[in-house]
Amino acid sequence: MGLVLIQGSESLLADRAISQIISKYPNAQISNLYSDEIEVGVITDNLAPSLFGDQRLVVIRDIQDLDADCSEEVISYLENQDQNLILVLWHKGGVKGKGLVDKIKKLEPQIIPAEAIKKDSEKSDFIRNEFKSLNRKITTEAVQALIDSLGSDLRELGAACSQLASDVALQKVIDEADVAKYQQGRVESTGFDVADAAVDGKTAEALIALRNALATGTDPVLIVSALASSFRTLAKVSGSSKSSNSYELASSLALAPWQIEKARKQLAGWSDNGLVKAVIAIAAVDADIKGAASDPKYALERAIMTVSTAKSTR
Repeated sequence: MGLVLIQGSESLLADRAISQIISKYPNAQISNLYSDEIEVGVITDNLAPSLFGDQRLVVIRDIQDLDADCSEEVISYLENQDQNLILVLWHKGGVKGKGLVDKIKKLEPQIIPAEAIKKDSEKSDFIRNEFKSLNRKITTEAVQALIDSLGSDLRELGAACSQLASDVALQKVIDEADVAKYQQGRVESTGFDVADAAVDGKTAEALIALRNALATGTDPVLIVSALASSFRTLAKVSGSSKSSNSYELASSLALAPWQIEKARKQLAGWSDNGLVKAVIAIAAVDADIKGAASDPKYALERAIMTVSTAKSTR
């Protein structure tokens, strides 16, 4: 039914692409698979034809990290695809996993770029496109002011665009003064703000961040994705030696040293039972926001409370 290849390391663009694809198939059964959690057989099970011919959408993230056996499972499926299934594969780029990507490309999938945006000119284009999609105008000086203050993080840039479009009067062209006011005032809560507060066990702050994020247009799917990403990092780091240098661990854990240091600090106060409870709650809300719950936002609030209070579980 469909094959999509997302290429690039920019997680915001990849997450948005995945959310847009999911939104096109509201009745589809969604499966989200992460390469670092996949065991042999899992891909085959998820891609096996449905007995009832249900419409399904399977997302496999970070396919560059699949081992040889799991890559073969993907290849086997590609040789005999299910007409009722949309398969979305995200490859972060580089030579790792290139053999699998080359085989995928031979089947002429829909390719969605998600390359990291590094040049100021590319960031300017990103900001202008954000405001264009929001039906707003922004001055050249304001674009540069945003880049100067938030240019290192695409998620923060996207959040700032949403906040400014929401806060500044509709008839007004957004200018440098508006950006300066934004910088001094409330910064929009993103999914990772929500996740950080929940990981720290700060329930009230997590709920406020969640409501701010939802109010300014952050997709609930991205909030759950941020939660899942944060807890996957905690799980990776919790199983490593505390005496190991973060720079030595970076390669084996596929994390940046600063992520390892941050996770080590966040793990303080978390028990194994608490982490398990939080992961179960995240898995449940992931299903809830994709159709299992009548009120996804309420389900998300309930999950945030469960996750943040799980820190005290022994």
